[in-house]
This record gives sequence, C-alpha cells and structure tokens, in this order.
Amino acid sequence: MKDISARAGLCCPVMESPPGFVVLCESDYHFEYTDCDVLGSRWRVAIPNKPETCTGLPDPVKGTHCTFSCNEGEFLDMRTQECQKCVAGTYSLGTGVAFDEWDTLPIGFVSHGISMNFGDTHTNCSNSTWIPKGDYIASNTDECTSTLSYAVSLKKPGSVAFQYFYPDNHMFFEFYVQNDQCQSTDSQRRWMKISESDWDYHFVQLNSGNNVLYWRTTGFSLAANTAKPVLLKNIAISGVSYTSECFHCKPGTYSDKPGAARCVPCPANSYSNKGATACQPCEADKYSGTGSGTCLQRPPCTTTDYFYTHTPCDSSGQTQLMYKWIEPKICSESVEGAVQLPASGEMMACPPCNPGFFSNNTSTCEPCPHGFYSNGTECSECPAGMEPVVGFEYKWWNKMPSNMRSSVFSSEYRSMERSTGWEVAGDYIYTTPSNQDSDYMMLTLTVPGYSLPHSLSEENERVQLSRITFVFETKCTADCKLYFMAGQSEWSNIVESWSGSMGKQSYSYLIKSNNTVSFTWGFQRTGIFSTKNEYSSDYAKIYSVHLTNVIGGVASECRQCALAAVGSESACVPCPPGHYMLNGTGVCKSCPSNTIIRPEQAIGKQACIPCGPNTYSNEGRSACMSDCTLALHHKGEMLNYDFFPLANVTSFQSSPRFTSKGLQYFHHFNVALCGAENRALASCVENVTESKRDVKGDICQSTVVPSEVRGQSVVSSQPFNIGDTLIGVTTDVKFDDISSLDGNFLVESELPDVIFYYRSRETTQACKNGRSASIRLRCDPTVTLKNHVSLPSNCSEGTCDGCSFHFLWRSQYACPLCSERNYKEIVSACIQGIQRTTYVWQQPLRCTGGVSLPPQKISACVTLDFWLKFGVSIGTVAALLLITISCYFWKRTRKLQYKYSRLMMTAGDKECELPAADSCAIMEGEDAEDDLIYLSKKSFFTKIKSFSRERTSDGFDSVPLKSSAAQEMEMN
Repeated sequence: MKDISARAGLCCPVMESPPGFVVLCESDYHFEYTDCDVLGSRWRVAIPNKPETCTGLPDPVKGTHCTFSCNEGEFLDMRTQECQKCVAGTYSLGTGVAFDEWDTLPIGFVSHGISMNFGDTHTNCSNSTWIPKGDYIASNTDECTSTLSYAVSLKKPGSVAFQYFYPDNHMFFEFYVQNDQCQSTDSQRRWMKISESDWDYHFVQLNSGNNVLYWRTTGFSLAANTAKPVLLKNIAISGVSYTSECFHCKPGTYSDKPGAARCVPCPANSYSNKGATACQPCEADKYSGTGSGTCLQRPPCTTTDYFYTHTPCDSSGQTQLMYKWIEPKICSESVEGAVQLPASGEMMACPPCNPGFFSNNTSTCEPCPHGFYSNGTECSECPAGMEPVVGFEYKWWNKMPSNMRSSVFSSEYRSMERSTGWEVAGDYIYTTPSNQDSDYMMLTLTVPGYSLPHSLSEENERVQLSRITFVFETKCTADCKLYFMAGQSEWSNIVESWSGSMGKQSYSYLIKSNNTVSFTWGFQRTGIFSTKNEYSSDYAKIYSVHLTNVIGGVASECRQCALAAVGSESACVPCPPGHYMLNGTGVCKSCPSNTIIRPEQAIGKQACIPCGPNTYSNEGRSACMSDCTLALHHKGEMLNYDFFPLANVTSFQSSPRFTSKGLQYFHHFNVALCGAENRALASCVENVTESKRDVKGDICQSTVVPSEVRGQSVVSSQPFNIGDTLIGVTTDVKFDDISSLDGNFLVESELPDVIFYYRSRETTQACKNGRSASIRLRCDPTVTLKNHVSLPSNCSEGTCDGCSFHFLWRSQYACPLCSERNYKEIVSACIQGIQRTTYVWQQPLRCTGGVSLPPQKISACVTLDFWLKFGVSIGTVAALLLITISCYFWKRTRKLQYKYSRLMMTAGDKECELPAADSCAIMEGEDAEDDLIYLSKKSFFTKIKSFSRERTSDGFDSVPLKSSAAQEMEMN
C-alpha cells in the first residue's frame, strides 16, 4: 500500500486517491517497534490511533537493532529512526522514564490498600492508598497496608532510582522488585532506612525483561500518635532502550538549552510555567519559594515575622540585642498596617561561659584542657586523687554550641532555605516564628560517643553509659507538640512527646548504647496544614541541657577516685566489685554481704544497697538475683519451692485489642523470672524499621500485629522495659511501694501466693520514677502449661496507670515441693497370707516434685479363714462346756426341790410328831434312793413336761410321793 501521508501535525493535502487508497495524516497513527527476535532485530510498524482505522498506514520497515539507545537529553525520532536532542523547555533521560509530577497518579502506577490482619477480622482499607501531592506522592498513615506498584519492560539491564522521606519508626516501609521469573528482592535488602534529616536517595539495579516495582507501607502507631507518611518523588527508571518523546519541564522548573537531561528549579521570588525555558521574576509585592510555579501576595509584616538574638561577646564583655527578619522574608513592610523591625544594638552584659569553658582575652568561651574543670569562669586542675566529670552542660545561650544545629521542615517535609528554627536568647534557646504553623522546628545535638570515667567499672552492667537531662517549657494556644528523639540520625526514635502548654520541668533519658549519638527536639505548633500564621506566638524553650560521659567533653567538677600506684605516679582506678569509697580519702571498703553497689559512683556506706527478701547479690555486686528456690514458713510448716521449670524466658500476651479501623493487635510480654547470672534475658524487638531495636531485661513488652507482611508472620513495635532489676521475692502483697493488686487476684486456697517484684530504671513523662512489675505465682496443680499468665480483670493491658504492671501466673510448678505430710498409707486386706501397704497423695494435691511416693510394702499376715475356723472351734467348745455346767446345776436344783417336798409331806402326816432325826438330813444311801424316782420308764422330755405341770396355784411345785406299795411294785 502506498504511503502518501503528510508531515507530523499536518493533514494530508486534498487530492484524488486511487480506489482502495485512504489518505491519512501522521497524527492519525504512531510508530512502534516489534519485539526483538533471537538475532536482536525488529521492525518499525505504524499503529493507528483509532482502532477502526486499518488502511492507509505506512508499510513496516526494518528497525534499529535492539541494542540501540539514545543518550541523556535525546529522544528517538521514530520517523527517521535517529536520536534527536530535546528542545529547550523539555528534558529526557535517554534510556529511561522519569516521574516528577504528581498532580495525579501517572499512567502505569497502581495503588491499593489491603488489611494485614489474619483471621476473620475485616478492616476497610479501600481508601488507604498513596495520594499524589503535586511534587511528591504520600503514603497512608493508618493501620492498613498501602501498596504503590509500577510495571515496566526493560530491553536491557537498567535501574530504578527515587528520593524518599521516611521520618517515623511507627511506619513499616519496604521497596522490592519482582521480575518475570518471579524472583523478588532479598528480604533483608527491602527494608528502608529511617531518613537522617532530609530526602534520601535509593538506587536498585534491574534485570532486563518485565519488572514490577513495589513500594509498601503500613502504619503501626495503633493507640499512639498518628504516624507520619512516607513521601516519594523523582522516580527514574532506566533500561527501556529509548524514549520516543521528550518531557516538558514541570511548573517551577526550566531548561534553557537543547538536550537537557533534567530541568532546573526556579530560584526564590521567581516562577515558571510548564515547559519554560526561563524563570520570570515575581512582582515587588509578591514572593515565591524555590521551584514555585506561581507567586503569592506578600502579607503585611507582624511581630511574628522577626525574632531576637544576641551577638557574640566583645572584648568588654558586652553583647548586642539584635532583631532579625525570618528568612526567607515573605512579608512586606510597606503594606498598610505592617510593623517595622525594632531597632537593634541595645548593649547587654554577656552571660557567663557554660560549665567546663572559660573566657579568654577575646571574650569567647573556650573549653578547659583535659584534667581541668571550671564553673564557667576559669579552669582549675583536679586535685590528686580526683578525676574530672566529663560531659557537656549548656545553661547559658549566648551562642549556638558548635555541636548543635537548627533547621526547619515544612509540614510537607520539604527542607527550606532558612535554618533559624531555634535561636539563642541568653538564658534559654527558643523556637522562632515559622512561615507555616505546621512547620517542624528542629534542634539537633550530635556527639561522637561515650566513655566511662576511670572510677567506674565497665564490667558493671548496671553502670549507666550516659544520661541526658534537659529543662524545658512550652506555651501553646493550639495543639502544639514537642518531640524528643534519640538515635543515630536527626529523625530517630521518638523517645517522648509533650502536648499543649507545659510548665518549666526537667526530663532525663538513660543512654544504653554508643549508637545513640544524635538527640533532636522537634516543635510543631499544629498538625493541621494551613497557609495562615495563627499560632506563631506559640513557642518551646530549653533552659539547660546536661549530657554525661561524652567523648571530647568538658568538666564542670571533679570526683573522688581510688588510686593505683604506677611507678612514681598514681592513676584513678575503679574500686573492686562490692566495694565503696570512703568520702575524701579514696580508700575502698567492702560492702556487707548480700548487698549491691549503686550504678553511679559509690561513695560512702550508703552506696551499699541491701538485696530484697529471698534474693542474693551476684558476683559483681551489680544486681540482686534469685536462684529460683524459696523456703517459706507458713502456719507452722516449712514450705520449699523450686521455680526452675519456670526460669526460661516465657512469652504471653494480652487479649486482642482493635484500633478505630479494626486492626487487631496484642500487647506481647516476655518474662525471665529467675535463674543464674548468665541466664538468657527477656528480649522485645522492633522489626518495623531497618534499625531492629532490641530491649532486654527481666520483663519487657512490645506491641505485635498479626500480619501478612511479606517475610514475617507478626510485626513487633514499640518495645520497652518493664523490669530490669529484681528487688524482692515475698508473699507480702505490698513491697517497696509496689502493690500487687490483691483485690484483682482473689485467694483461692490456703497456700500463699509467691510474688516477684521488679523495677525498671527507665523514666518517662508519665512514669517519673520508672516502671515496676509484680508477678504473682499461684499453685494450681491442674495447670500443666508453663505460660498460663493472666492479667487483672479491670486492667486488660496488665497496667491501669501505664507504670505499674501486675500478672498472675498459675502453674503446678508454683506449688511447694512435696514432703511426707503430703501423702498417706492404705493397708490392704490379708490375702493368702500376704498384706500390701500402698502410699497415695492426699487430695487435693497442693505440691509438686519433692519427695516421691514410697514404694509399696508387702508383709506376711494371718488370713481371715484361719481366724474364722479358730473362732468357730472355740465357740463350739465354749457352748458345750456351758451346756454341761447348766445341766449340772439344773440337776442339783431338782434334788433340792425333791428333798424339800418330802420334808413338807412328812410334816403334814404327823403334825404332832417330830420328824425322825433322819427325815431332814441326807442319810447315807439317800442319793441312790432319790435316783430311783427318775429311773422310771418315762422319757426324758416326758419328765420335763410333767415337772412343768406340777406347779400349784400358789407358785410351788407339787411333787408326787409314792407309797411303799407303789415303790415295791415299781421295784418288782
């Protein structure tokens, strides 16, 4: 098909065309290259801009080789297939693309928010996306995971570079790349570092082929302050082989020569439009900042547009009070109602030099030499046996210290030209008025490191490396906030913050690592962005800053130290472990047994601190320990405990909590209850940022979020120490001003609860005396788990005030050791001559370990069958004997009755005659006669029956008397 198209941007001339031909303009189509073949060749083809157009297009032609590329400032003219320079007002990366305008989300970028929760918790994160802000794009600040992605196909190996601002460690921020082989960036390299002061630069190499770039953030401020967003700008990607067009300079920038690789920002008080070749100055009554696309009307000057400071002292010890406009100056003095700058030059007496410095002849303050000290006037050498206390103490502010600097960051986190965020004012240093109320007024103190003095032993782990103490004051009419940050950079970990007006007060922070070399105070008048200056009169003042044990510091005083002879000289040395120093002599004396030494210099016997109940001092006399055993008198008994099964580091967590957006999180606790001196300590980490801060102690807490963040199952943040010193083990519910909330843990048995008491040396604004903790161990034989720890019912986070923490630990290992009184014996029946004695625990069992149950005892015995037979035999013999005796006495009784009856009958026949002499006596032979009565032929039972019938009505028995004739008949 014949190509009869016209030049770019022009329509084809009107002419007759042969049948079947369609006349097209170059604006109706564009050129693209086909994919490269195995030989690196490709074709240039025309692609219609309207899908329905399919005729009248130019024929495909041979394209450039796939290795072809253009230089910076050039673009590939697809019509001629040659590189051309970009015209003025435009720029090109040559083999890449750049994104520096963020009025809207550029084509190809995708942003979406997802919930990072596990389980069934549903959080609405649809609006948690990256938001374009003009010069940059800002991340989310809530608890959702927001991802910004961009897919690009590279013809050759290339790179991606971008600038980012990442100031808040309450944000998780990672950048990683996935290529078309599903290979992802190493998980250790994707964590982004906290920004030190300004925008940081990041560069990553890319493989050829398809690449997907991911920027991902998640906020972890939770119940704390809202996290600050991550900002991105100036994203540049190289390796695309060529670009077919040049990009216009964005407003506020320009390029004045052809072939520009980038555009130059306009200086202050000038502006430019899109695609400008030069910047235009603002009118006299207007102003602009660097890189501005418009000029703004200058407001009338007010008292908040200037500040006061002092000049350096002159030779006569005088200083001038000076008034200065805030730079860059944006207000106008000529507008009606504007105030004028007050006259400067008022002379004032210079404040004295700071401690450790002296005033020389030029009225400047210089540090005292090593080994000398001063109170700010003149230097004096430390006497023998004493050493200087080295550090920095600033309490007079005639000049900004050399290791301090001030800066201003706008609420949009862009560095400004001005550096007058804080100014000296003699007795204090204060925040100057700002251009915008949402600006951050930054003051940074940097030190090289710390070194302990000779009189302190580095082996004592409780000796504080350094401490910073400052006195401050704030006055606010809005929602101002003062931040104190400590770490390795200006934007470091936020240690503490104060909101609203605060009276003059002191704050101290303990430094535990030589990595903490930067301290920053940041003051923001309001968090709401506004171009108005409504709260410029709000301020923060710092009256004094004192930092101890600083390398290269100066001395304000000397301290006593022990001496060690080295030849003819003497040097300061630390006292041996467990010793204190006699005041004024430098002589070391041993502390009493079971005491520890104060972390600071030990002078006087009061430096020996006795260990609490049921604890002992370690070898270095630096801490009190518990060997996990306890002997306790209770109700007349001795209870012995062994908590060694609970000694290992134990983890537990609070019940789930939820943020306003529904993010689920827990308070995670780690406890190292007791054990030897070299035991593992409880550790809580922060794995949100690249710094990976780690906190160690006896008890610590962190906030964990179950997440689906790539490479880890939970995210841990905000770690802090609850207890790093064991102060006592007792059954008392109150010890050393710590109450274990006895009402929240009701007693359930007669056994007492054993309570471990801890303290932490870290102080905060809310906990000026540090934090404390009590762990109540309760015997519960039914609990086999070693981490069955519960929190107070009315303090679901373990604390009600944020300073005192309380826990109830139920376990069978919290029971006393078993002894003989805890079991009883059971004797079995005698079976086949064998009897068994078995020992069983008394129920309910309230002990563990200790003595074991004795083994079963077996003994010989007599069975029940033998005794039964023996008893029956004895009973039978006794019954027969009893019957025999009964019969004998019965028979004797019958004889007496018979004799009595005969006597009575004889008396009746012969009333007037006396009986014969033998009638009342038993004569010889009568027994035989009497026996004849019973030798009759009647049966024995018949005789018995007859006897029973012979009893008369008067109660006497009637005995039949036989006549002689009858007797004779019977005898016959």
